[in-house]
Amino acid sequence: MAKTALTKKSARGHLGAGKFKKVSAKIAAEAMKALCQRYPDADCELTYKNDFELLIAVILSAQTTDVNVNKVTPKLFKRFPTAEALAMAPLDEVKEIVRSTGYYNAKAQNIQACAQGIVERFNGKVPSSLEDLITLPGVGRKTANVLLGVIHNISGWTVDTHVQRLSKRLGFSLEVDPAKIEKELQKLFPNQDWTKYSITLIWHGRRCCFARNPDCPSCPVNNLCPSSSI
Repeated sequence: MAKTALTKKSARGHLGAGKFKKVSAKIAAEAMKALCQRYPDADCELTYKNDFELLIAVILSAQTTDVNVNKVTPKLFKRFPTAEALAMAPLDEVKEIVRSTGYYNAKAQNIQACAQGIVERFNGKVPSSLEDLITLPGVGRKTANVLLGVIHNISGWTVDTHVQRLSKRLGFSLEVDPAKIEKELQKLFPNQDWTKYSITLIWHGRRCCFARNPDCPSCPVNNLCPSSSI
């Protein structure tokens, strides 16, 4: 692998900041296969007991880590275990519970408004279609796809910050807009693998391909990645 990487680097030159190269479908498939082999147990790392808890946890996970979210959700769901309970909760109390996740004012308002929408428009049950989910406050395609993939086994791409970053570095998509990245990834990989591949990329982003200092020497796809530093 090292020899291949060095040969590849000398042929293309070092890719400086902001310079990315799109790879072929064959290379993309090889890269994803290698990443899946590295992370065979990749799964959602949020703690939840049902679809409602996962939906709220995903909303809270914006701009913070799953570890931080998992520290506050047990208390949140013990106090407000259902959409009905959260919909009627004192907002100041919700804010205090989720404070440590950051942006707590907006997050508290979003999760309560989401709960109210579930109660008022879906009889207290979390909807199971993308079209319905994205009508709820605080729920975009990313959040909806997490829920659908994990709970309902409906395959979809979760284009979070990790998937955005790795898609560009690995040459899967050079787009910036999450919706456009999602469309390119849909075309590049088989439908049945979208959820699995999303979670695998997220795991790789958290464990190796860091935003500031990616650990290229330890990366299982450094010989395939057009942004590799080795």
